[in-house]
Amino acid sequence: MINGLVSIGKMAEMNRVTVATLRLYDQLGLLTPRYTDPDTGYRYYDIAQNARLDMIAYMKELGMSLGEIGDVLRQEDITLIEIILARKNERLHQQLPELHRRRASQHDAVERAIASIERYRKSPTRGTISLEYIDRRYIWGLPCTGNFYETDIRAYEQELTNLRSALLERGFSHVHSYNIGTTILQKNFVRQRFISDSTFVFVDHRDKEHFPDVKVLDSGMFACIYLDCYDDEIPCAQRLLAHCREQGWHVCGDYICEVLTEFNVFDGDQRSMFLRLQAPVKFQNEPTQPDLA
Repeated sequence: MINGLVSIGKMAEMNRVTVATLRLYDQLGLLTPRYTDPDTGYRYYDIAQNARLDMIAYMKELGMSLGEIGDVLRQEDITLIEIILARKNERLHQQLPELHRRRASQHDAVERAIASIERYRKSPTRGTISLEYIDRRYIWGLPCTGNFYETDIRAYEQELTNLRSALLERGFSHVHSYNIGTTILQKNFVRQRFISDSTFVFVDHRDKEHFPDVKVLDSGMFACIYLDCYDDEIPCAQRLLAHCREQGWHVCGDYICEVLTEFNVFDGDQRSMFLRLQAPVKFQNEPTQPDLA
């Protein structure tokens, strides 16, 4: 490792691609190494570049050619992804009678991604706190290996890498990783102890039959706040908790940070996300566990 960078071999291993693939992406201008040794020609990458590599893999999963992916990255226009999603969804609808469970699950993941972009377009102004009813959801994830709130975004990237690898091993397609989330246990959140507990992806209810460790997020009322900067999560979560207490709402479950959509078509050094922070709440006239603040 050189100055926090990783070799091309390590980058390939982390992301389950070949070294030849990364070299091709460099040649096509899809993913340029952070540093290339002028003497040896060795390529080195920043783990933060996983965000762009994730987006490339995601677009490939949608059936886009490398040329089409290059167009999206050069134009830096997420609207083009939405157009491709709509086309993919139409094709999958036509193929559904002939698809087995995994392909049907991929179809549901594409529909969830479309819904996420639509929620982004209709979401309140950044920083607005809202009370929302959210239907039952299903998630599959992993416990965090450390507390990424105590370090920088590279620790978060490592947790996502672990989740993505486990996701592929379980037979989920890469398209599932478009709509991800993280959690903080209720007991920690109400005490404003920001300790990451798990990372997860949203899955379809059918997956629960095949993977017994799929969990259910029950429907109910959620206090929510929207933001578009990873570094603003903690202050926004603190605002959300303070608002709940001002309104007399009791937090009755784990805190969730949901990635509604990503903007990693942009050539930045950090994963670009639009987030919905949420906490399940009950009101004063409902039975609830005490807020243990």
